[in-house]
Amino acid sequence: MTRPWNKRRWAPALAAASALVLALILGVSPASTADTQNGRHGGGAGGPKPTVVLVHGAFADSSGWSQVGKALQEDGYPVLAFSNPLRDVQYDSEYLRSFLGTIQGPVVLVGHSYGGALITNAATGNPNVKSLVYIAAFALDEGETVQAALSLGGGHTEVVDHLIVRPFPGAAEGNGDAYIDPAYFPQLFAQDLPRAEARFMAASQRPAALATLVTPSGEPAWKTIPSWYMVASRDRIIPPEAERAMAKRAGATTVEVKSSHVPMLSNPAAVTSLIKKAAR
Repeated sequence: MTRPWNKRRWAPALAAASALVLALILGVSPASTADTQNGRHGGGAGGPKPTVVLVHGAFADSSGWSQVGKALQEDGYPVLAFSNPLRDVQYDSEYLRSFLGTIQGPVVLVGHSYGGALITNAATGNPNVKSLVYIAAFALDEGETVQAALSLGGGHTEVVDHLIVRPFPGAAEGNGDAYIDPAYFPQLFAQDLPRAEARFMAASQRPAALATLVTPSGEPAWKTIPSWYMVASRDRIIPPEAERAMAKRAGATTVEVKSSHVPMLSNPAAVTSLIKKAAR
């Protein structure tokens, strides 16, 4: 004989299944999702921990955060790695702003490279964003462009001399998808990583529209939200001089590491440590 539906009996299994589905959608561990649903956000004796949102930059994707993201998750932080559209500063920032609007509770917002321009704009006016972390990133001022910021401090970058531009549907005249020439990518973007890894990064890079270079930035969130900045002293994409100038202008708590443009891959422990400091 068929037994009648017993909601109480199946409630634990249904809750576990719901948590697993939500975890798969959000890209976090089931344990972190369960903690978030219970209002704990992965917190332990020190209380609730903020959600860490990681924003990648141009010529890359969220996989660059893999080591840092895993380390934060292991320490109980809810982690979300945002997929950057790489169209222009205004569009991408509004997309991130909408994304942040779906997150409950405090947020630590982390940006690498061009991702820094996005967190600078998207966090403005959002009371949930408690701190900003720039990892070799653009902390732009109002009206400033990425291209203009590259010359701050008198530094120089060769990246603009080694771009390959390909058209995309609907692109305005003069716009297109820019890639770093794979022949130059390892030595410019990731010279301190194993050659084979850097070569595959070159082959799998996500392009950024040329519009990302010339779209003016809006009101900067670093004027009202505390910020931390990691300068990569061997960066060949954003000149270290420009990074130092932006960090100083933002009044950021600043650390410096001997790294290429990707310290989250070459120095993941240092990046994780800085994010945790911002989270406190």
